[in-house]
Amino acid sequence: MRHVLTMAITGAVGLMAVFAVDLLNFFYISHLHDPTLTAAIAFASSLSFVQTAVGLGMAIGLGACIGRLIGARQHDRARELASSFLVVMIIVTLALGLFTAIFAHYFLTLLGAKGEALIHATRFLHIISPALPLICLGMTLSALLRAVGDAKRSMRVTLIGAVFTAILDPILIFGFNLGLEGAAISTVLSRCAISVSGFLNLRGHAMIERPKLNLIMPATREIGNIALPAIGTNLATPVGALFATHAMSRFGLEAVSGQAVVDRLVPVSFAFVFALTGSVGPIMAQNLGAGQFHRVREAFICSLKLTALCVAIAWAVFASCHTVILKLFHVQGAGIELVNLFCFGVVASYMFVGLLFVSNTAFNNLGHPLYSTAFNWGRATLGTIPFVTIGAYYGPKGVMIGQALGVVIFGSLAMMAALSVIHNLEKTASHKIPTPSAKNQL
Repeated sequence: MRHVLTMAITGAVGLMAVFAVDLLNFFYISHLHDPTLTAAIAFASSLSFVQTAVGLGMAIGLGACIGRLIGARQHDRARELASSFLVVMIIVTLALGLFTAIFAHYFLTLLGAKGEALIHATRFLHIISPALPLICLGMTLSALLRAVGDAKRSMRVTLIGAVFTAILDPILIFGFNLGLEGAAISTVLSRCAISVSGFLNLRGHAMIERPKLNLIMPATREIGNIALPAIGTNLATPVGALFATHAMSRFGLEAVSGQAVVDRLVPVSFAFVFALTGSVGPIMAQNLGAGQFHRVREAFICSLKLTALCVAIAWAVFASCHTVILKLFHVQGAGIELVNLFCFGVVASYMFVGLLFVSNTAFNNLGHPLYSTAFNWGRATLGTIPFVTIGAYYGPKGVMIGQALGVVIFGSLAMMAALSVIHNLEKTASHKIPTPSAKNQL
């Protein structure tokens, strides 16, 4: 429990810093009192989360692979693969960022963005999308630090981004009167700071060297076996959110803005739960590499307990502070009902989101990455589309309740499957251990 807590708390602070960038952007933009701007950043961020999911999947794959190698004491091999895979990550995310920037207007139109909100959202993506490799590089280097057990430095990598945003946002948005474009420029500069911080904090661990061309393909295959399913897994959540955003757009900009407030509060408030997915993964991977299967189960159970505690605390805080949230973000109209619904009820569903994410981490690090892909996409499709479609007939609140019901089902199923995977590992290991009588015969 102490090991999981140490890794998760430091990971939570760092992850909170990443999500705080979006929250701060939205907070400052909301003070311009223009619904088209708040809706624009909501639409743009929906696509941005899809991009970030790709980088996060690569970071998870790298962390799991490097964690196993370090657990098996193959440090040289770990360094070679990590250095070579960074080249692949930069190329892939740069291509994705440019692709999104080129087709931003088309994608936003499909989401339901119209008029001034569409114009502002397109400009926002044109600025931040080409800088996607910077934030993905920072997340990957942070994952590498967690894989070697340096939780504090991993936290510093992403924390620096929030600091830059907190300083630059008011200067660019209000001081230079750049509005949403100022928020976009601030985001790019914070991403630069995160990537530089990643390299600086990784010094001393001897985990980065000059990439070797002959190792790029082997690194891509070995890490890609985990990273590709992890990318597929992580893409499911923002894709499901895209469908919900499209459904919410039918009820006007105020409903979209209200949903956007919730979407930005959740990652920051539940950063600890989300950090468990990145923090407990290397712990499981190292113990798997060392053959300590009982510790894999202990890490998983500890994560479930901490998830329940975090959600209970967040529920109490949101319920008591809902009026403050409404005032801080200038929520109006239908958005008020959505924020209140979340604070008093829907927030509890994030217990099952936590179950799903922790279970996915177990699958990714214990040799069953396709399980996590299946459960996450099951939630994003069967657990989202029918529930949200039916809920939309009852208004914007029905859309939010529909999302919550779907994750309850798939979070519970994922937890049971993860426990089964761990049990099978323990059972297989026990059969390989010679009995005392067999040892005597030998």
